[in-house]
Amino acid sequence: MASALPQPVQRLINEFARLPGIGPKSAARLTFYLLRMADEQALDLAGALQDMKERTIFCSRCFHITEEDPCNLCTDPARDDRLLCVVEEPLDVLAIERSQAFNGRYHVLHGAISPVEGVGPEDLKIGELVARVQQADFQEIILATNPTLEGESTALYLQRRLAESNVRLTRLARGLPVGGDLEYTDEITLGRALEGRQEL
Repeated sequence: MASALPQPVQRLINEFARLPGIGPKSAARLTFYLLRMADEQALDLAGALQDMKERTIFCSRCFHITEEDPCNLCTDPARDDRLLCVVEEPLDVLAIERSQAFNGRYHVLHGAISPVEGVGPEDLKIGELVARVQQADFQEIILATNPTLEGESTALYLQRRLAESNVRLTRLARGLPVGGDLEYTDEITLGRALEGRQEL
């Protein structure tokens, strides 16, 4: 049966639907929004997408997104070479940088171990991390993976892989969010907050 849509429109719907979190209906809505958009705006969007793909790369040291290799986070002489923060995605680097609480180096894994999704250690930048730790003189490695099942599994795997490096391994503290109520806090978060309590 022939499609009721022109081939270019259907192709764009199909491409949008391949993006994470975008289903067929959302893909169709985005496509029809772009059809109604002014030509200049649509072409600006297409140009921005092409520009991003042509001009950005992954840093060969930390695997963060950059226009220059190595990236400015790796070449900044003011950053502490003794500290390494390991994160799952480039967006995690941006979140930590916004906090202004960390001034060391980064390593981006580009995901987390997830057997359900077919993602194993060999699919991530773990081999590169191990090699980097062996070659550098880090005093502390912060395993800043997400507090999810996949993130926890990845942190445990990294802990085993880096055990022989004699570098201090730490995890981000977990606890209660500012402004939260105890009665609405899940038991795992509350338990970790109690375990991680500090002296006053």
